[in-house]
Amino acid sequence: MLTAVLDELYMWPFANAIRAQASAAMCSYNRVNGSYACQNSKLLNGLLKEELGFQGYVMTDWSGLHSGVASAQAGTDMDQPGHIEPMTTLLNQTRLSSYFGGNITLAVRNGTFPESRLDDMIKRIMTPYYALRQDQDFPATDPAMAYYNTQFSSSNYSMDSFVFGEKSRDVRQDHGGRIRQHAAESTVMLKNTNGTLPLKAPTSIAIFGSDAAPNTQGPFIRGPSEIGTLAIGGGSGNGRFTYLVSPLEAIKARAVQDNTLVQFWLNNTVIKDANVESLWGATAPEACLVFLKSRASERLDRESLAVDQHGDTVVESVASKCSNTIVVTHSGGMTIMPWADHPNVTAILAAHYPGQESGHSIVDILYGAKSPSGKLPYTVPLNASSVNTAPTTNITTSGVDDWQSWYSEGLEIDYRYYHTHKIPVQYEFGFGLSYTNFSMASLRVKPTHPEARILSQPEALATRPGGNPALWDVLFEAEVTLQNTGSTSGATVAQLYISFPDEVSAPSLQLRGFEKTYLSPGESYTATFPLMRRDLSYWNVTQQTWLIPEGDFILRVGFSSLDLHDSVVLRPVEE
Repeated sequence: MLTAVLDELYMWPFANAIRAQASAAMCSYNRVNGSYACQNSKLLNGLLKEELGFQGYVMTDWSGLHSGVASAQAGTDMDQPGHIEPMTTLLNQTRLSSYFGGNITLAVRNGTFPESRLDDMIKRIMTPYYALRQDQDFPATDPAMAYYNTQFSSSNYSMDSFVFGEKSRDVRQDHGGRIRQHAAESTVMLKNTNGTLPLKAPTSIAIFGSDAAPNTQGPFIRGPSEIGTLAIGGGSGNGRFTYLVSPLEAIKARAVQDNTLVQFWLNNTVIKDANVESLWGATAPEACLVFLKSRASERLDRESLAVDQHGDTVVESVASKCSNTIVVTHSGGMTIMPWADHPNVTAILAAHYPGQESGHSIVDILYGAKSPSGKLPYTVPLNASSVNTAPTTNITTSGVDDWQSWYSEGLEIDYRYYHTHKIPVQYEFGFGLSYTNFSMASLRVKPTHPEARILSQPEALATRPGGNPALWDVLFEAEVTLQNTGSTSGATVAQLYISFPDEVSAPSLQLRGFEKTYLSPGESYTATFPLMRRDLSYWNVTQQTWLIPEGDFILRVGFSSLDLHDSVVLRPVEE
């Protein structure tokens, strides 16, 4: 991977987090330029700790460590979960061997690992503990969570010595309402032909797809489930629901209010092979709702960009007979939609992983209690062959190229690639419809210090968390006026994009700011985008520094990466 790609793309969010005083960073499973990320000194020591001024500790992803002293010297401070494999001691008790632990102690004693580095590791781990005041009235570990995590320790390990208090504490407060609100607001409406949505008290509806149903294996699912809604991703980062409202349950409850007839078929295998007209009888439903899912989990990358369980065929089967087919997808990321332009597919909602209020949140959107306001954080391509990134290799094998991400796409990820090469897409980055309409006009930009001359190279200030403080100086402010021109209240997201001068090798369009605002009918709002020095800079690999290039920048503002409404030219550095 080139250093420009690291600095201009992958380090960018790390700089934000470190500047916000993040106390820990995790090194990943994959190799970067041939070296495991947790054993890559350039990444951890050179970029993270030196260039970005990170003062916290680096922990591994679980079982992401492949060496002891070499990884510690490269910048890894904590090994998680801390073991390699079980072994039996002379006392016939199960213990866990470790790349760190006793091996670090041995290395210090025999002089192969400096004690000063061990001290640094300890300081980095313990300093956040006190900086975050975890030693002062900090909530104790819930015993239920502690015992749940014994899966990463030996079977006879007891936590009774340091885990006290009530088990499975109820800390929910109003979380259910917040989850419902967030899930509804993040739902992206991709299609809505002739005002299909919101639904208006239909006399009959039909529900199709296994994703609509309650989960037959319970609310916490470790593996693929044939029948059941998908409301959260898999892996150790997911959680146990305190309850889970399925789309079928919520829609049936709403149907009672409208005296709506509800029919449902939840077996995808049956639906894809059926003549759906024979399922619902003589009279076709006013609306057919198809629920699709695509499961994603850590360490198990998706093998396809299609939805799971014959979902595409299910949509084709239903849409072939139902002239008002509404599709809802639950997925952790982008899925291709070969049926998106089908004339009988009248509406599409990408609801992602909504959490425990899944059913209620989608009913809020379907029936208009909430206006959709989510925007796509990725591009939906026309087909899988349009994607320019190679799939990651298997991390459970040991081939010479396994665990390696090549980053051959450089800076051209997602919309940057499609826009630069003018590749048509199904739905672009930043896209999302609403039940109301918005206008955008009068983009203007002004310097924050009109009297100051802007230099190409930043002042060489002492590094602080986040890097050189000069890179965070706000040099300009862009403003644009938004107005709700429709008849209902709703929210939209103004998006600011930048194009660098032609002399710089960069994608033709790059997002530099966004702001979401809620507006009543006729209401206006001025969105403001601060432009920092780093927003206008590129990483010069020859000089190994950030530079603002000479020439004209173009600032564009719009509602998506393709729906751009106004632009201005900016020349920050005079020749």
